[in-house]
Amino acid sequence: MDGKLKKRIIMFYSAGVVNLLIGIYVLFFGRSFLPDDKITMLILFFLGFAAIDFWMPQMIKKKAAEELAKQEALRQGTGASDSRSSAP
Repeated sequence: MDGKLKKRIIMFYSAGVVNLLIGIYVLFFGRSFLPDDKITMLILFFLGFAAIDFWMPQMIKKKAAEELAKQEALRQGTGASDSRSSAP
């Protein structure tokens, strides 16, 4: 995996942690400064985005692994066909 993908994965995990912490903060301390309907909406919002932020790196890793396998298969396929065509 190249550096750009690793950086993107780290950014998603970092955003997930931030969203999770904000969601937990609103859950425990939101009653002091927000009405109940806003608390529920904000908790769902932040925890929903935290779930997406933790799910996306899994999909990025899966897509990168599939792309690597496809490139490897293509390389194996062209290498095998080149050796056959060069034979007398």
